[in-house]
Amino acid sequence: MLEMKNVSFTVNVDGEDKHIIKNISLTIPDNKLIVITGPNGGGKSTTARLIAGIEKATSGEIILNGEDITTLNVTERAKRGVAFAFQQPVKFKGINVLDLIRIAAGKRLNIADSCEYLSAVGLCARDYIDREINSSLSGGELKRIEIATVLARGASLSIFDEPEAGIDLWSFRNLIEVFERMRKTIHNSSIVIISHQERILSIADEIVVLKDGEIEKHGSRDEVFPELIRASEVTASCSRQ
Repeated sequence: MLEMKNVSFTVNVDGEDKHIIKNISLTIPDNKLIVITGPNGGGKSTTARLIAGIEKATSGEIILNGEDITTLNVTERAKRGVAFAFQQPVKFKGINVLDLIRIAAGKRLNIADSCEYLSAVGLCARDYIDREINSSLSGGELKRIEIATVLARGASLSIFDEPEAGIDLWSFRNLIEVFERMRKTIHNSSIVIISHQERILSIADEIVVLKDGEIEKHGSRDEVFPELIRASEVTASCSRQ
């Protein structure tokens, strides 16, 4: 379980403080898929980066499984069980897919075990296991390989920052299937997805709506999702007038 207690994040821009995250308190229980959504610039990705340790909170506490990890860096949080999948996956020149999965797992997996993770994200293992992580791979391929590394980590908290970004429709459908399988099979761990896609919102256990750096809504999918759909329909109707 992860808890954010009165977390704020402020940056200095041209000599003035800009409040990006404003006193957020949020609990992410075990065995749940949580989707954080909201308008652009609302603080979604920043919240994910604060949890992962890529950014450091200006104030407040972040507690993971009872341990205060507020001052820990990204590497130390990864060792505690936090996995982070970037909006734009990182390329690693000179490292092939097999090596990357082994690094993620923290042990020398055999090829058969590594292939299982690739198969889980819809990739034919024999076609990818020796491929280098570079620009020869499409955005959808990179995204799925990155998710395979998250699966290999076996993290207690897996965070995905806008996994739909930069991928085609076919790959997006496959990603949804991957998240649905993860949702059904996670044990004593949680998934956090930053997204505004309705299809991803529809598989959430809970939805958090961030706006202007504050939590506007937080509740079950059945409570929050219909409200978001209605608001989207109203906005679309007004834009057509």
